[in-house]
Amino acid sequence: MEKHITHTNSIKLKSLSRFMQILDGTFPSGVFVHSFGLEPHIVKEKVKDIDSLKIYLKNLIIDQYSKMEFVYVQKTYKYLYENKLALLKKLDNEISSYLTYEYAKASRDIGHNYYVQIKDTLLKDEVKEYFSFIENKKSDVNELVVLASYAYDLDISIENFIVMWTKKNLINIAATTLKISRIKPSQVQKMLFEFDEILENIDFNFDSKITNFNPLFEEIIFEHKTLEPKMFVT
Repeated sequence: MEKHITHTNSIKLKSLSRFMQILDGTFPSGVFVHSFGLEPHIVKEKVKDIDSLKIYLKNLIIDQYSKMEFVYVQKTYKYLYENKLALLKKLDNEISSYLTYEYAKASRDIGHNYYVQIKDTLLKDEVKEYFSFIENKKSDVNELVVLASYAYDLDISIENFIVMWTKKNLINIAATTLKISRIKPSQVQKMLFEFDEILENIDFNFDSKITNFNPLFEEIIFEHKTLEPKMFVT
């Protein structure tokens, strides 16, 4: 019994260790995040202090991630579990149609970087087969589907993957405010800690319909057409 418990824990630690490494932007393996209008939000003073930054990031989860990215993650797990790999390939290839050219290109480029780094570490046959589509250039290799597939391969739950992926993005977006606003680093750090509770209480019963319409993003971009959202890439 004791050996079994130790072995189970080591698998979980290995999975978390792998994702700590692959999601860390310090290594030039590729990390990108879309600002979703952070710059015009700050110029228009819709984001001007730590409280309005928190609202902006919370709305990003509600209006953007939960209606698009989280749905893609859920579908990726579902198709892998049901071994419906043709649908997963179709899902991967359709993501780009929802994204701007720069966003789609960054997603594919960094997804391919992840693919190269992790393809020889896979455990599950269904994930290996999906990766064979990438190898044969039949799949777009978008970052989110590659990472979600790898999380599935490592037996990381949908909930844990979504929380880790989202927190990584929130950190990267919030860090950029240090360069373009007067919000203090200590305030940002404290605010990000508060998101742990928000992420812990996400309703994971996502609608199966995918949409990339973010009302706050659309309103701000319409008001400030000359200031485009940025891609933050490492």
